[in-house]
Order: sequence, then structure tokens, then C-alpha cells
Amino acid sequence: MVAGARGLLALLLVVSAPLRLQAGEQGDGCGHIVTYQDSGTMTSKNYPGTYPNHTVCEKTIRVPKGKRLILRLGDLDIESQTCASDYLLFTTNSDQYGPYCGSMPVPKELLLNTNEVTVRFESGSHVSGRGFLLTYASSDHPDLITCLERANHYLKPEYSKFCPAGCRDIAGDISGNLVDGYRDTSVLCKAAIHAGIIADELGGQISVLQLKGISRYEGILANGVLSKDGSLSDKRFLFTSDGCSRSLSLEPDTQIRTTWQWVSEMGEQLHWSPGQAQLQDQDLSWASGDSSKNRKQREWLETDLGEKKKITGIMTTGSTQSNFNFYVKSFVMKFKNSNSKWRTYKGIANNKEKVFQGNSNFRDPVRNNFIPPIVARYVRVVPQTWHQRIALNVELFGCQITQDNDSLVWRKTSPNTVSSTEREDEIITSSIPSEEIPTGINVTTVVIPLVLLALLVAGMGIFAAFRKRKKKGNPYGSAQAQKTDCWKQIKYPFARHQSAEFTISYDNEKEVTQKLDLITSDMAG
Repeated sequence: MVAGARGLLALLLVVSAPLRLQAGEQGDGCGHIVTYQDSGTMTSKNYPGTYPNHTVCEKTIRVPKGKRLILRLGDLDIESQTCASDYLLFTTNSDQYGPYCGSMPVPKELLLNTNEVTVRFESGSHVSGRGFLLTYASSDHPDLITCLERANHYLKPEYSKFCPAGCRDIAGDISGNLVDGYRDTSVLCKAAIHAGIIADELGGQISVLQLKGISRYEGILANGVLSKDGSLSDKRFLFTSDGCSRSLSLEPDTQIRTTWQWVSEMGEQLHWSPGQAQLQDQDLSWASGDSSKNRKQREWLETDLGEKKKITGIMTTGSTQSNFNFYVKSFVMKFKNSNSKWRTYKGIANNKEKVFQGNSNFRDPVRNNFIPPIVARYVRVVPQTWHQRIALNVELFGCQITQDNDSLVWRKTSPNTVSSTEREDEIITSSIPSEEIPTGINVTTVVIPLVLLALLVAGMGIFAAFRKRKKKGNPYGSAQAQKTDCWKQIKYPFARHQSAEFTISYDNEKEVTQKLDLITSDMAG
């Protein structure tokens, strides 16, 4: 009797599946989803609000091969008690976990024997329920936490945890700032993003130090997260870091370029020079001479740090003057070193131009961090959108480049290879690879003889072919082949063009072009 009832229920589920999928296609019940190489965050739609009726969310998540997958459920609130129409289910090639719903016991963490799992959330008719919040990571991060953990959940004065990618936009308040610390009621991972310890699209390891609380916590907008002012608490917490976050704007060799002035209604001349663009100055900020929107890509504020430095963050304000309600709402960063071209800072996950969130008023400062850091001498803040007129005060944070912290920057060139200045300045905005070259092998010693041997063999082959073709009366192949650039170089290997100069341009920006003299054929003789 019982078996017959179960069979009937299974038959009804199969028959009604197409109808349920018509009402809710796969994916329309999914909410916030952020995934990276080895961690991520996923929620039901509208979380932490009530999830919608008759929806399906199905997504396969994975970590690198050879790793095991860790799942942590931060929250599960599904109204159904039978899991017939509302449930959360995890499926691998060999196992099934769930379905979970209602008040049934649910494991907070699942360690799977595979690197891949399919998450399926389905809803029928219901009145209430938040749905679910799930975080995941590879087995490299057994100390994974969810986006909902708060500092007061932990008693130890010092501890380290792994935050998954995607916690920035999950509901949860923080109070405080990087300098004074955060109230212990703040959610940890969002506070770490706010402090610039980790990037939201990457996640990462955090090290926390708990201290005695203070009477008041001052909020600030930083890295897209708004912290609130907070009141007295027994405890607060700080993040430990590499210490590369001191002000670079106060150093004596720092220079800021570009100026204009206007006459106020009172007849007073107001100077908006770049020299006033440092955040510590109490006078007028730097402001653009043109408020029209067609100047968007032509106005920037450039800082010369005097030498190549590691830049980890920037703080900006608007005009700071109540009678001049000017501020920049979004901007991009460009950077370069001596004798190299301007490059645009890009996001890690998508490798696209990263647009930073700027100010929302003329007064309050906003901080943004660069993960990975910028390594450059020259930096430009290029406004993208603004209120009324471009106006900026800036403060850059970072440190001198030393042998210790220079290893944190991943370059395309090998650290053992001497290259040109342009290649040396080429920085990749991506995470640092974990693989290292074995120290017992001298790669240069092995590779160079192989390359020389290959070149010798190739040269002998080319020489033999050359003699063979010469005997036939056509030393350079067919007439069509002679028209190609490759054959031109072989025919006239030492020919020089008579032009005495060439021009280096910088991405069509307002940069004075450099003209360099070349040796002409006459001079060479």
C-alpha cells in the first residue's frame, strides 16, 4: 500500500514536471550568484526576502579538478514540510544530498568526494520563506565561512578564516572603518571587502584581531560597501595586513598636474589648481575647467610619485565646499612608468576596464582599493560621470617597492629574465599563481642549449634550400612569395628607411608626442 502510494507520487512528479518548468524555467528562481575559480556564493531569488512561487533554480558549481568541494549553508528557510514541491537538492555523479526543506535537520557543511555538484532549488505555492544562502570553496579552504558570520560569533582574540567570492551584496550591516576597526556585530566578509583586505570577485583569507571596543564607530563608503556609524560596544576587530597602506600623497616628490580659475559672483578669483587636489589640503579641490559631458574622456588628474611605487588604494572627495556642489561619481584608473604607454586598470575576474564607485556628495570621502595593487610611477584618475562639474581631492595609499613586497606582483616576464623597460612595467591584474618552478632545476641552462641546437638545425636546412633554389635561377622563391614582408626582409636584411624620426603616441590621449632621432643610412656609413 505504502509502496503503491510512493509510486503514484513519483508518477505525478514526472507528469507535472513539464508544467512546473513552464511556470518557472531553470534559472529564474536563482538570485545572487558570484563564482570564481575556487569559491563562490549563491542564493535563492529575492533573498533574504520571500522567494517567489513556482520557480526553479538549477546551477552546476565546480572547483578545480583534483580538489574536493566544500558546501556551507548559511541559511535555509523553505516553507514546505514534505519537500514535495519546495526543496533544495544537491546532486553529484554518484551521490544525492537532500532534498531539504521545512524544519528537518540540515548539515551546516558538506564535504563532497568530487569537485562538481548540481544545486537545484524548486518552489511551489507558499506564503513565506527566505529560501537559501549557500557558499562553497575547494578543499584548500577548510576554514570556509559564509557571508553571514559576524565577529561576535568567535571568542578567540586572533583567528583566520576564508571568505568566499560574492559577499559584498549579501544583506548584513557593518559599522566602523579600516583605521579604527569594526564593531563586533559587523559581518566579517563584508567588512573585509570594505577594508580592502579581499576583493569581492575573488574572496580570500582574512586574519582577524579582536580588541576592546570604543565609544563610537565612524562609517565610510569604501569598495562599494557603506559602513554605518556605530555606538559603544564591548569588542571591536581589526584586520591584519602587509602594512602597505600609508599615504603616498604626503611624500616630497609627489606632483599633481593640470589649472584653471573663475571669478565668483563677489568678484573673487577662485583657483582650482591640481596642487590643491591632495586630500589633506583645506582649500578648494582641483576641478575641471569644462563641465560639459563631451569632455568625459579628456579630463583627468595625474599624479607623479617620483619613482615606481606599489599603490594599494585611493581616497577621493568632491569640492569639499558647500557652495560648490561638485564631485565625481565614477572613474577609471590609468597608470604607467617611464618610457611606457598608459595602461587601464582592469578587473580580475572579467579582465575588463574597472569602473570605480566615486562620491555621492561634495563632502564625504570614499575609499577604493586596488587588488592586485598598481605598480607605477604615474597615475591618472579619469572621471567617467560627475555631478555638475568634475572636482577631486585625492589621496593615494601604498608603499615603496622592496624585495619583500615586490614578489606580490605577478609579471608576465620571468623574474630571472632581463627585459626591456616596457616589458618590465607590464603588470597582470590577476591572482598570483600557486605553482612554482622547482628550485633544483636551472631552466636557463637547459633551455638555451636546446634553442641554439634548434636554430643550428633550422639554419642548415634553410641554407641547403637556398643553394638548391639558386641553382634553378630563382633565389627567393615565386614572384608571389617575393611580395611578402618576410621575403623582403630576407632579400634586403640591412636596408634602412630614409625617415629620420618616428612618433610614439599614447592611446590617443592628450599626451605630448615624443620624437626620437634614428640613424639614417647616410649616418650609418
